[in-house]
Amino acid sequence: MLPLGLYLHIPFCRSRCSYCDFNTYVGMEDLYEPYVRALCREIRAAGQSPHLLIFSAAPRPHAATIFFGGGTPSILQPAQLGEAIRACRETFDLPGDAEITVECNPGTIDLRYLRALRSEGVNRLSYGAQSADPGELKLLGREHGFADVIAAVEASRAAGFDNISFDLIFGLPHQSLDAWRRTLNAALPLQPDHMSLYALTVERGTPLHDWVRRGDVPWPDPDAAADMYDLAEDVLGEAGYVHYEISNWCKPGRACAHNLIYWRNEPYFGFGPGAHSSSIRRRWWNVRRPADYIARIGRRESVEMGAEDIDERTSRGETMVMGLRLLQEGVTYARFAQRHGVEMRDMFGEQLRAGQEKGLLELLPDRARLTLKGRFLSNQVMTTFV
Repeated sequence: MLPLGLYLHIPFCRSRCSYCDFNTYVGMEDLYEPYVRALCREIRAAGQSPHLLIFSAAPRPHAATIFFGGGTPSILQPAQLGEAIRACRETFDLPGDAEITVECNPGTIDLRYLRALRSEGVNRLSYGAQSADPGELKLLGREHGFADVIAAVEASRAAGFDNISFDLIFGLPHQSLDAWRRTLNAALPLQPDHMSLYALTVERGTPLHDWVRRGDVPWPDPDAAADMYDLAEDVLGEAGYVHYEISNWCKPGRACAHNLIYWRNEPYFGFGPGAHSSSIRRRWWNVRRPADYIARIGRRESVEMGAEDIDERTSRGETMVMGLRLLQEGVTYARFAQRHGVEMRDMFGEQLRAGQEKGLLELLPDRARLTLKGRFLSNQVMTTFV
């Protein structure tokens, strides 16, 4: 059976970034301890969930990864994160060397914190570096400077972490190609093992959206963002990074194992307010507000807020849409047939041929994947499978 990915949502932040529309909250320090207790109770209760019967009749279904996302997971103490890790290990069969990631904000951690985090079993860190430019960081509402990123990486290496990821954002209002090059050139000497590069999206309900709507800052320029994406591909490729997913680069062998579960359309369980889960045939999600979540857990009520069934046709299409994001791996014919009980070329022969004729898809003997041209028109390709 397919192993599970475990996502644990930490919905707290010290401040709200101008572009963020995630399910996060500030000023809730009094909820940290009761939240951790509730989170651990939800994890342990999942061991009795009927959803798990799909995967295994064993007492502890197999899981492969743990990912603490947010919010700012590093706002909690290492011991609190360790409690949640132990709850996962009690409930799921996790290998001793399972990838366990914690998202961190530079400037919120130090060597002592990181050593304690390492002792709790965390072996991968993901830093929201975002930019090396002070003006861009101010626009984004980030509290750190790039000096904090440098200090965080130095402390992480000293604490024994050998798997560090950066998030960087490009396509910002007023951002020049040279400024983006400087950010890349500032990041590379730190030798991150993995980098996630995201084009800025202006989401409704965020301060940034209000500023753009009022004309205080311009809308991001998609043509400039495309040039920045091109530049990143060149710069990171020359530095030896593998462009393994549309928005992700890594050193050889350092792809994010947790995110590969999503891209391969494999099952995952999400814990915490607003977290989503998928058991292949069904998707469900939790209540969003932390106080409601804690109260429901305390009353031993379900925290599920909504759900949808996934029919086989939809699941097959999602395997293609997600898998084609993997630029080297793509979607293998064997994996598709094993997962869905039908040959990919029988199910999607017309779409595959059309993509190949347009130069958007490469059909290899064992897999289908995007061409270089297809990477820039990926949405056009993927909609044909939905």
